[in-house]
Amino acid sequence: MVGREPEEVVEAEGHEEALQRAAAIDVAKASGTVCTRLPHESTAARRVTKVWQLPSTTGAILELAEQLARERIERVVLESTSDYWRPFFYLLEARGLTVWLVNAQQVKQVPGRPKTDKLDAVWLCKLNERGMLRPSFVPPVEIRQLRDYTRLRVDLTRDRTRCQERAEKLLEDALIKVSSVVSDLFGVSGRAMMEALIEGERDPQALAALAKGRMKTKQAALRQALNGRFDDHHAELLRILLDQNDALSDKIAQLTARIEELIAAMPAAQAPPSGPSGSAGSQTGQPPLAAMDRLDEITGIGMISAQTIIAEVGLDMSRFLTAGHLVSWAKLSPRTIQSGAKNRAAGPGKGNPYLKGVLGEAAAATANTDTFLGERYRRLVKRRGKGKALVAIAKSILVIVWHLLANPHARYRDLGSDFYTTRVNAERKVRNLVHQLEALGHVVTLAPAA
Repeated sequence: MVGREPEEVVEAEGHEEALQRAAAIDVAKASGTVCTRLPHESTAARRVTKVWQLPSTTGAILELAEQLARERIERVVLESTSDYWRPFFYLLEARGLTVWLVNAQQVKQVPGRPKTDKLDAVWLCKLNERGMLRPSFVPPVEIRQLRDYTRLRVDLTRDRTRCQERAEKLLEDALIKVSSVVSDLFGVSGRAMMEALIEGERDPQALAALAKGRMKTKQAALRQALNGRFDDHHAELLRILLDQNDALSDKIAQLTARIEELIAAMPAAQAPPSGPSGSAGSQTGQPPLAAMDRLDEITGIGMISAQTIIAEVGLDMSRFLTAGHLVSWAKLSPRTIQSGAKNRAAGPGKGNPYLKGVLGEAAAATANTDTFLGERYRRLVKRRGKGKALVAIAKSILVIVWHLLANPHARYRDLGSDFYTTRVNAERKVRNLVHQLEALGHVVTLAPAA
């Protein structure tokens, strides 16, 4: 046929097996609509569909779990509506049933169908029965518990930052400009000056004398910055903010200690025994490390960041077939939308905010380092901009994380900041330089050197 493009074989990704006994639950805050589809007792080609509603209480869900187990349900599908799916998922999974959590946005967009809980449950069950759904990642129990601690620590850290910003704003209102001289207002010097202000000290020279370490060289600037209108009502408010900051710091330290205990109790997080002669660790001659220590070796990743990454992605990388699957799940890979002859790029999506946050911080920390990731960032930022360069570095870090967690004997090895210059293609570099000169209006003639 004229104009017809050649045919190609495409491997369709997905779970396309058909189920004989399927169930689905359309969840809500106080209830859930359950649908089951089972074979007919007498007619082989027929299916029996049952739909009913039950409250989302522990007792009712446990009774539902026993009923689904008696009916030999092969898989139960839940839609991820807010946090309302959690009691259904946790209790049904604990009973031994196979439970999938699916994105409601991917299964509900059916034009022309009335929007009711009953029809939603039936439609979800039919999709489950035909194997047309993809499960979302739900980590095991120990990782879910760890995630609760790490996420609360992130939230409390943000609260502490807001508290410190309020204290700085209060000092600005009192015409105290010490934050423009002191790099860390809540460091040793800054904290001593604020405590003295609360105790009633108003002399700028006496306050500046409280500086410690390298801050002692800034006496003149400190005296100017501490000459303000700090009164008793500022002292009362600052005392409240400092107490709140200290309380949050204590809670954060308590959470960090508990997180370390939980990770230390996980067998998969411990250092494996020395591998065979063909393993990655034995080839480099380096002993294997625990999961935390392996991630800590990555440029930009510290112990706190490593704990957050483990809590968000888990330790079992078999849930993500390749590093690309993990990157796609984290929404760090760009998307392409094609319609006819038009192709356009789309944003990566929202993804996991806690994981993307810690990876973004790690990517920003590598920007000025003399490492491979730092050089990669500097090369990308010139032509793609800061935002896209940070996302690209975050993606590279996540790929490294996948390989380190997938192979317990692997160790991180930095390729060096000269990786691109030592492995550059000479002909391609010459061609690029010629194109740049031609774009400026020059005619380039190349001749070999004598």
